[in-house]
Amino acid sequence: MSNLDIYCLSLYNEDYNKIKSLNYKPVGLGKKNFSINWLRDNTGENISLKNKYYGEYTFHYWFWKNSLKNLTPNRWTGFCAYRRFWTRNENTLTIKNKNDFLNYVPDEWSNYDVILGNNIYMDGWSPAKIIKHGLRFFITNPKYFLKKNQNLKLHFDSFHGYGNLEKAINLLDKEDRGDFRSFMENQNYYNQGNMFICNKKEIFENYYNTIFPWLLRCEKVFGFNEKSYGSTRIYGFLLERFISYWFNKYTKVKIWPIAFLDINQTKEFN
Repeated sequence: MSNLDIYCLSLYNEDYNKIKSLNYKPVGLGKKNFSINWLRDNTGENISLKNKYYGEYTFHYWFWKNSLKNLTPNRWTGFCAYRRFWTRNENTLTIKNKNDFLNYVPDEWSNYDVILGNNIYMDGWSPAKIIKHGLRFFITNPKYFLKKNQNLKLHFDSFHGYGNLEKAINLLDKEDRGDFRSFMENQNYYNQGNMFICNKKEIFENYYNTIFPWLLRCEKVFGFNEKSYGSTRIYGFLLERFISYWFNKYTKVKIWPIAFLDINQTKEFN
């Protein structure tokens, strides 16, 4: 019997049988109608109405408040989405059939606390991208024309509102404020997917006890802005960076491949 539970998050009711066929737990997010078989983020204590802004973290909130207390000790528990999946081993970088999905705990995980996805890089700006999103930053700071200087802070300021990152950092608890700022200023990559797998209840608790009070403080500054996708989903984009910083600082992390696959567009599932 596998010592692994994977919650697979989806926006589409028709994904249920596809997800179940992978031996994953189907989770329906947001306002759409789902059959009664789905696990939902709008039951129990929840913030489902914020899904448009928080993305997958409305389920993380549900998991924190309603399910974490029942977590089996030392059992690996993780998350994926209907378009992003963990692969079966370190050498599997793409998913071609059902055998390529992660369905067991590999031996390589034995000395680690947390599994994070492979790195995604935010440098290498094309001329078109510079003109459309970052021209003011490149003109006022010519150092950014050098790829080695194109950090996560530049990318966030360009796509999610200049100064918003610093405002959010200032709302963090003191023990993370300086280190997260340094991470954003000195790194040009983060672990993709806003996904993780963990085998310790106390790590889940510490992570959720850090991020959700922080997000509430951020809401008082940013509100729920729908002018653009980058501003609407600012909370999810903040956490996409923070997850890499926090788990690498406080836990022993193993990097594992995540593959993009839209199960709605894959013949094996249709």
